Amino acid sequence: MGANFGRPPGSVSRVPVAVITDSTASLPERTAKQWDISVVPVQVVVGDRADDENRYDRDELVRRLRAQEPVTTQPPDPGAFFWTFQDAVSAGATAIVCLHISTKLSATADAAREAAQQVGVPVYVLDSGTTNMSLGFAAVSAARAAAAGAPVERVMSAADARIRGSIELIYVDTLDYLRRGGRIGGAAAVIGSALSIRPILTLKSGEVAPLARVPGTKRALAKLVDLAVAHAGEATVDVAISSMEVGDREHRVAGELRRRLPSLGDLTLVQGSTVIGAHVGPGALGITVSPAQ
Repeated sequence: MGANFGRPPGSVSRVPVAVITDSTASLPERTAKQWDISVVPVQVVVGDRADDENRYDRDELVRRLRAQEPVTTQPPDPGAFFWTFQDAVSAGATAIVCLHISTKLSATADAAREAAQQVGVPVYVLDSGTTNMSLGFAAVSAARAAAAGAPVERVMSAADARIRGSIELIYVDTLDYLRRGGRIGGAAAVIGSALSIRPILTLKSGEVAPLARVPGTKRALAKLVDLAVAHAGEATVDVAISSMEVGDREHRVAGELRRRLPSLGDLTLVQGSTVIGAHVGPGALGITVSPAQ
């Protein structure tokens, strides 16, 4: 299930300001193409194999994660950014805006900055302080501004405004995956497991932070919806529901949000980045609430 985010389907023409993001934005392929957003894949590491996340079979990664096999991640090689930048320049870009996952979660932005030194046009690499569809929505806002002919400063401002108004709400079955990856303290993982608590997390100051602990999956998902509705208030918002496997659970959450949000803009279900999935676990479900444009 996809969303148009305010523009009819179809490709957009190249504009002087190119917008680039990374695959942790979880942007549906159709949306990225629609807005001419280039997506540089972050890498997943399984055993001795390190490859772009889009080259892995998603079902196989889920199986490995559920089997507790080691699955890690690493940022793209700077060369991947260099050639993406070069493609944008060849297509007519006179400036590039790069939006990336929080630098407290990944060195992806650092790889982009390294590559930017070798490009003949200005490249503005922005640490979003977030990830998932908060980053995806920001990239769409930037691309919309660029398509309207906005100067690079306004393109960046459009992205920043969307980021500041967005929130990531994340349900996880367990904190073990985050603990292994060093994304959250080990003590929190032990407490969650011992009390059979289902954690709800968010991103705060660029890092994963606990938001609530609720007994049982059903109650935790209900709390996740409550938090999304409370954040939206009466404002018109776009919402994305993301998980590694989109199924009945995700559709039930979507139905509840449609029922309870009085001013819902676009609502889309997306297959979340497997890079994110490697850190939060295959049972995780995220809700992104973002101010509509």
